[in-house]
Amino acid sequence: MPILIVVNNVKEWPFQIPGVEVADAWSYLTRPEYGAMRAVKLFNLCRSYRYQTAGYYVTLLATARGHKPLPGITTIQDMKSQTMVRFVSDDLDDLIQQTLAPIHSDGFTLSVYFGRNLAKRYDRLSLHLFNLFQAPLLRAEFSRDCEHWQLKSLSPIPVGEIPEQHQPFVIHEATEYFAGRRVSVRKRTPPKYDMAILFNANDELSPSDKKAIDRFVKAANGLGLGTEVIGRDDYARLAEFDALFIRETTQVNHHTYRFARRAAAEGLVVIDDAESILKCANKVYMAEVMARNKVQVPRTLIVHSDNVDEIGRTLGFPCVLKQPDAAFSQGVVKVENEQELAAHVEEFFEKSELLIAQEFLPTLFDWRIGICEGLPLYACKYHMASGHWQIVKNDHGGLRRYGKYETIPVEIAPRQVVRAALKAAELIGNGLYGVDVKQTNGACFVIEVNDNPNIDAGVEDKVLKGELYRRIMEVFLRRIERRKAGFEES
Repeated sequence: MPILIVVNNVKEWPFQIPGVEVADAWSYLTRPEYGAMRAVKLFNLCRSYRYQTAGYYVTLLATARGHKPLPGITTIQDMKSQTMVRFVSDDLDDLIQQTLAPIHSDGFTLSVYFGRNLAKRYDRLSLHLFNLFQAPLLRAEFSRDCEHWQLKSLSPIPVGEIPEQHQPFVIHEATEYFAGRRVSVRKRTPPKYDMAILFNANDELSPSDKKAIDRFVKAANGLGLGTEVIGRDDYARLAEFDALFIRETTQVNHHTYRFARRAAAEGLVVIDDAESILKCANKVYMAEVMARNKVQVPRTLIVHSDNVDEIGRTLGFPCVLKQPDAAFSQGVVKVENEQELAAHVEEFFEKSELLIAQEFLPTLFDWRIGICEGLPLYACKYHMASGHWQIVKNDHGGLRRYGKYETIPVEIAPRQVVRAALKAAELIGNGLYGVDVKQTNGACFVIEVNDNPNIDAGVEDKVLKGELYRRIMEVFLRRIERRKAGFEES
């Protein structure tokens, strides 16, 4: 993919970097050959991004031309927003205080060059700011009040204002940054679109293992999707892609949610989208939406401080108590009597003002129906862990034991189970979901809808094999093409 640097005046960028073209802003805005370029990664190093300046229009037209500008238009707006600056200052407060503690003055300016600073002690803060405000050359102004540092403003660093002693460092970082974005494997035909897969190989609870990620990449490449596996430190690069596939364990107060929000703001196709993460992450929402839409679930009570005494009378014992954001069987307990209930309720209320209590439905296994874009993909039986009432048993010391699994063709799974799963998933959205269903006494009860469901090599793909990955990648391809054609996703 061609790399283009745009500056107000080419004389302001005297550096020679292999494989990088430099153009002045006026040429980029007016000369037809730049408008005709395709699949360009554009780095806007103009002096100002103020509304209706040349720098502003460079990013705006780059976006309209299908180029991938850095900074994007969303970043430009965020940099001007004091609300956003205050939010970031609060979000990075611990890091800011720790990093700037040795400074004795009441003001400090941090120069961030492609996510780095000359002094290594500022590298971590520089990277975080670059990830949140994706401008290649960024100036962050801090001030101290009553021994507390705050981020006050952010602005681009004009190329002509880079101190002479900083220039070798800037050349080195720019060269490294651009080199890291080149395609390392020569392909016969360049991909039409680029997709990022967010994945953490060190996450024990990752929804996909490395082998499954490799199969997703293979399926995507087979459809002409250029695919790159990225990590949390690649937040600043989202604008380079056309789609984002999140294959990390998602949470609301988490980088995965920020990735989903940022990617959507940059115009990417995203699975799982931020709204699905929000909805699936909270069991209080799940209980309310299922009840209102008459989806059959275990008898459920939304618990608050005024109705705790109703749990035993309404649900009986044993019953199940859940924190709203419980996941992977953590934050979920079975209580046998009022004494156990009182102890766990007190503990759970320290984290949330609302809880979920449900009747206990003992089964040998839970059904998991995988659904993407409203179509069932796979059906798995997740058996309970040996000697336990859940599919995962969290032993002391962090050891997890899982029950066995069975994957069967979704076409021969019980129809009422699949219908219940489809109805529940439709209430969440049109993404990729795993719906857990219990089947007992001839009835089906939806337990929950999970965003980013498990798809591991040799488990969920046991029936469809490579076809499972291809079907999901086809959803991305269709959505990208619809978006490029100007259609909104349904």
